[in-house]
Amino acid sequence: MQKTAEVVIVGGGVAGCSVAYHLAKRGCKNVVLLERSELTSGSTWHAAGNTHVLQDNANLSKLHYYTVRLYPQLEEETGQSCGIHPVGGIYLASTPERHDQIRIQASKAKYLGLDFQTISLEDVHEMNPLLNLDGIISAMFEHNELHIDPSGVTNAYAAGARMNGVKIHRNTPVTATTQQPNGGWLVETPEGRIETKYLVNCAGLWGREVGKLAGINLPLMPMEHQYFVSESIPEIEALGREIPLIHDNDGEYYMRQEGKGLLVGAYELGGLHWAVDGTPLDFGHELLPNDLDRVLDNVVRAMDRMPCLETAGIKRIVNGPMIWTPDLMPLVGEVSQLTNYFVIGGLIPGFSIGGGLGLMMAEWILDGQPSLDIWPIDVARFGDWVTHDYVLDTTADNYQTRFRLFFPYEERTAGRPLRTRPAYEHQKDNGAMFGAQFGWEVPMWFAPEGMPPVENFSFRRTESFGPVGDECRTIRSSVGLLDTSAYAKFIVKGPRAAEWLDGLTTNTLPRHRRMSLAPMVHLRGGVVADFTVARLEDDEFLLIGAGVAENAHLRWFRKNGFSSGVDVTSMSVDWVGMSISGPNSRALLSDLTGEDFSN
Repeated sequence: MQKTAEVVIVGGGVAGCSVAYHLAKRGCKNVVLLERSELTSGSTWHAAGNTHVLQDNANLSKLHYYTVRLYPQLEEETGQSCGIHPVGGIYLASTPERHDQIRIQASKAKYLGLDFQTISLEDVHEMNPLLNLDGIISAMFEHNELHIDPSGVTNAYAAGARMNGVKIHRNTPVTATTQQPNGGWLVETPEGRIETKYLVNCAGLWGREVGKLAGINLPLMPMEHQYFVSESIPEIEALGREIPLIHDNDGEYYMRQEGKGLLVGAYELGGLHWAVDGTPLDFGHELLPNDLDRVLDNVVRAMDRMPCLETAGIKRIVNGPMIWTPDLMPLVGEVSQLTNYFVIGGLIPGFSIGGGLGLMMAEWILDGQPSLDIWPIDVARFGDWVTHDYVLDTTADNYQTRFRLFFPYEERTAGRPLRTRPAYEHQKDNGAMFGAQFGWEVPMWFAPEGMPPVENFSFRRTESFGPVGDECRTIRSSVGLLDTSAYAKFIVKGPRAAEWLDGLTTNTLPRHRRMSLAPMVHLRGGVVADFTVARLEDDEFLLIGAGVAENAHLRWFRKNGFSSGVDVTSMSVDWVGMSISGPNSRALLSDLTGEDFSN
């Protein structure tokens, strides 16, 4: 095995092979992929292989769309079949809220140039005459959806990578990773050591274990997931064509045709964690014991919607582990605590977005920044505040609510409260409705006296509309107090502090004892942080920014060399903060302190 490489990728599932393929297509030939067993081991090989395109976030939708459109190109380039079934997907709505959601998705698709449109129930019946449409009030059709062969896709990525110079080593587990003084990595295996500039953790079910080799705890947790494939169904055979994927999210199951039968899977209530304390190193292409009774309620709903399933025999049952994150979104990007260490983990819809993530990772490594803003999946959104119990509580909640409808601004409650400030109980007693930011409980609005602090979320106005309007009008006309404790707060000082900050931000630094706004931008000109900068001394500054992005700030600081003559200290945990705003703020401060705060 070679001694050096530009990039070493750990893990030969769909994520690792996609990263290898996209790096090689960009001309990065000195890439090594290390797989502890065989390609597709872990979760990749037993995936159902469904895809979907539209997401709540527009840029993530673009990555999904890129992925599904890449499969024909992969087949043509490599000669490896991806098992593509371009059948499209039917979305069913049986509640007014779900109807609203798919209408919003259709508008978003139009903006993105995607073919996702309203269809009549007659159209649905023509596409799939076996569906029972009782209770369905509307439907949409996504033309770009398909299902694929998971092993075929993964091996196509691997074949394309090999064709462009990537070296893939099977049965080569990584036993140690050590950061080197030059920022690179020493990767140890039973076959020898490799020195590399960049290390990419795509270890899937073993992402936690590989992360710990580098001294980091990634918030990942495996859970069991089941689907089954039926025997051939006469009604399916008689159609003589393949039916579209069925998205009946109100029924909390997914369904598609498999051969002449049906594949049905579900995310049931009370899902089970697996390998809580660590994924066994000898696990690979095994499955877990079947337990269809757990998903019986979901299967009954699927049978009601597709009556021909009621009398079908079961051909095989798949119960395999999948790796989850606290918010259901994957972990992607450069880890803020380390240099040149990247990760893709918690990839549930791997065959919907795996190609797009490989593209983003290749750009991040080779260009220093991905071409799209992918903050919703950035690994930096989590910090060392994440506890083991928090991961357990949130992954269990995410699993069993995978198909539940979540509304704008709705906050999940699992695992909370986790981090609170001294004012939390006082705020709670005064009617605060809380959200969570970087683990902190943050008051979003206050219910006035006589009104309970609850919010029934929807796509329309909720209980918060009136109180929030009153709060805004009060601050605009008088004075208000805003809790800024959850903001990120940094002290930057040292003989080169002013020079360093001046090169890092886009505004002129403030004079002594003054403040200014100073955005920090990345290589493509996008905003990394919108800081308020206070100059405490000639060589000492206070930076205040978005609390949820604290790790992203630290990552950008590290990439821009603050080690020499600059000291950066996060004060976010140690300091609380309040902002007094409004035309009467100076008068309030004068009353409280007895000092003159006028201009």
